[in-house]
Amino acid sequence: MRVVVVGAGYVGMANAVLLAQHNEVVISDISEERINLINEKKSPIKDKELEEYLKRDDLNLTGVTSQEVDYTDANYIIIATPTNYDEDKQYFDTSSIESVVENILESGSKAIIVIKSTIPVGYTEKLSKMFNCTNILFSPEFLREGRALYDNLYPSRIIVGWNKENSDMEEKAYEFAKLIEQATLKEETKIIIMNTEEAEGVKLFANTYLALRISFFNELDTYAEMRGLCSEKMIEGVCDDPRIGQYYNNPSFGYGGYCLPKDTKQLAIQFSDIPSKIIKSISESNGLRKGYIVDQIFKMNPKIIGIYRLSMKKSSDNYRQSSMIDIVEQLNDRGKEVIIYEPMLNTDEFMGNKVYKDLAEFKKESTIIVANRCEEEILDSIEKVYTRDLYTRD
Repeated sequence: MRVVVVGAGYVGMANAVLLAQHNEVVISDISEERINLINEKKSPIKDKELEEYLKRDDLNLTGVTSQEVDYTDANYIIIATPTNYDEDKQYFDTSSIESVVENILESGSKAIIVIKSTIPVGYTEKLSKMFNCTNILFSPEFLREGRALYDNLYPSRIIVGWNKENSDMEEKAYEFAKLIEQATLKEETKIIIMNTEEAEGVKLFANTYLALRISFFNELDTYAEMRGLCSEKMIEGVCDDPRIGQYYNNPSFGYGGYCLPKDTKQLAIQFSDIPSKIIKSISESNGLRKGYIVDQIFKMNPKIIGIYRLSMKKSSDNYRQSSMIDIVEQLNDRGKEVIIYEPMLNTDEFMGNKVYKDLAEFKKESTIIVANRCEEEILDSIEKVYTRDLYTRD
């Protein structure tokens, strides 16, 4: 099979490398720098398995820029372009997907189009009508940042949605699912075939549940801290119930990152005419948590507040939509002096705050060190550290 993947982010790279084990795969991106790295067998993103697999000689993967990509003889074209949430329109920005579909159709390609980008419920059907094209599938991804390829190699399930306007696409959906399954390392993976609207809903509801779970344990932690109780013992007691489980329960300063903030907002909008309370309250809970953290920092009356890492997760190279950025902004608004230690920043200043490159100097200058995730390199200054991290994991 010849597969073209459009977009070299987490989703695009994980799918391209996965499928390149058994297929001819071409990945395209608007960034020439990313494409050059891929062709040099280097990962453009931080991901252990991606870095290892890209060095393999048996991987049939080629990178090309968006201007060079050829769709004509592809069997499948996977679209994995960004769909950021537009706050003004209260809708995902799907323009990149539409632009790619337009280019595919103009090329005369007869390939099956598979959308992997996160989209609103009902979007695939709307897109099909927009372009009078019914050979479009939607297949949601459930990938962790930094472990994207691993999660594709060992998937919890493979879901593919097919266009109910074209009955032939149900078989094509199953064929694509089997193509993915062939490249996994699990002996057997559950395949679920449904219509596109159902598959789109699964993606948004899954991420919104994860955001809900984070918010729940953050509120438990807020309660425990304000009452002088041991949050760790309470969480352990709650989560030892097998129906709840000891996972996704480590308190934080709030959820953030690529998916959870935008997906919870999009789903809440889609509930505008549907009776609900829980879905619409999750983003509000997340905002309250960040405000509470800032209040707790203020109570300590620190002279200089050191922000240890802007990134969302342990060993992450991403700080997009990070809760730490919101906390920095609130601290700045309230007139506190803030300094930042973030190795990813190639600048001496961020949001008007001094950025330190030297960790030892940062620790020395900070009155307190605010850390969403408490890593080993700051344990020697633990008496200064303010964190709600109980388990040193995500």
